[in-house]
Amino acid sequence: MLRSIVICPDTELSDSLQDHLAEVGHVTVLRAVDKYPHAHDLVRMIRTNAPQVIFVSLQELDRAMEVVRELEQNAPGVQLVAIHRNADPAILLEVMRAGIREFLSQPFQLGLVGETIGRLREALEKRPVTLDSTDLLFAFLPSKAGTGTSTIAVNAAIAMSKMDTSVLLSDLDLNCGMIRFMLKLDNEYSIIDAAEHAAAMDENLWPQLVSTVGKLDVLHSGRLNPSFRLESAQVRPLLEYARRNYKAICVDLSGNMEKFSIELMLEAKRIFLVCTPEIPSLHLAREKFMFLKSLELGDRVSVLLNRNSKSEVISSSQIENLLGLPVAMTFPNDYHGVHKALTAGKQVDPTSELGKAFQRLAMFMLDKKPAGDASKAKKKGIADLFSFGKSASPPVPAKAD
Repeated sequence: MLRSIVICPDTELSDSLQDHLAEVGHVTVLRAVDKYPHAHDLVRMIRTNAPQVIFVSLQELDRAMEVVRELEQNAPGVQLVAIHRNADPAILLEVMRAGIREFLSQPFQLGLVGETIGRLREALEKRPVTLDSTDLLFAFLPSKAGTGTSTIAVNAAIAMSKMDTSVLLSDLDLNCGMIRFMLKLDNEYSIIDAAEHAAAMDENLWPQLVSTVGKLDVLHSGRLNPSFRLESAQVRPLLEYARRNYKAICVDLSGNMEKFSIELMLEAKRIFLVCTPEIPSLHLAREKFMFLKSLELGDRVSVLLNRNSKSEVISSSQIENLLGLPVAMTFPNDYHGVHKALTAGKQVDPTSELGKAFQRLAMFMLDKKPAGDASKAKKKGIADLFSFGKSASPPVPAKAD
């Protein structure tokens, strides 16, 4: 089915067109707009609905041409169909000048509408719609419960959002999700509501579902609901929506390796496998890494060693030998700093050593260089960006996409 939007102030003309489209088939009308949207609203509408075809009424010719120009600039590949009450020669001339190849007028005829849809399908096969979509999807995967994965995901996402980047943080641990509690969110809507309305998602519904913390948008996991199961078919359109509307996306996973989690990791630019320097956590980290390698995802995995201290019984080199890959970054054990942040519902103090580590992680995720002298940064390289103290080992270089 071709996804379409109808922009037509003439409701009678719009209704008639939609009736004929429904009878012909092969087209679904996602939105019917009864006024010409301004540029900002039009771009937001495109990102939300990802239409392949847009029917534009020529009732107000100047406004219609503004819409056409915005679509050509912001929605390459989207097919345009001009509609009007009659086939006025002057109108047809304007359509030709605007480069619009398809035109329908009343009274609509099923045969002509069907032929138009057929040509649109052929054009889209040759030139699919290309909308801006980010590849900055980061999955945070705990080796086991209690490794502090949510703390890392929350603080890294907040740090990124303060770098003039639009960021979405989504809690996909439906059984033990902590982000709502950690940030003291009072929004009753959650990922469950987003999943149930995924097919009808638009720019009006989305702001009601997410909570905003500073510049960060958060989609929390909601209250405990053991009867609900998140399906891949629900996650996919949500991910597509988020990719069109955010620069970076962080997903906090449960670690239970649900089917939807695996599919998300298949899409991720980097998978942060979080563990602590304890035997059970390291054992499960290795198990999960081996499983991800079997899915050909091994080169996307970066190990984050949390709650590390100089007095640990197991050294970083021993951990790397056990896991079979380098430790990309270590985070100090700052119980009091994390406790203070949880109590306040805020990020860990960014001036603390732990807070600075989160800042470095955020910079790496956004491929930003450290602040300061450029020549010094060049000499230090990424090894110093991804280190904390002398115990840290060089990182796994990010795979070039």
